[in-house]
Amino acid sequence: MQLSVFEAGMLVCFGISWPISIIKALRTRMVDGKSPVFMSIVALGYVFGMIHKVVYNCDQVFLLYVFNFIMVSIDLFLYRKYRTK
Repeated sequence: MQLSVFEAGMLVCFGISWPISIIKALRTRMVDGKSPVFMSIVALGYVFGMIHKVVYNCDQVFLLYVFNFIMVSIDLFLYRKYRTK
């Protein structure tokens, strides 16, 4: 079992954006410009990544997929909570 360094780097880079987006939504209570469809597709991509890790190469990178999935899910929840009706 070998750690996927480049995959981990990609997930860390992507993962930096989600907490920033969540903090902004919590501070401003505005979600203008966010796309729930885009966030759902990204979340689905993380699910596929987790499945791949479990089936083929489960390493510590799996936790980065989980972290990113949780962050996107929180952002989606905040979108639904703060969207204008």
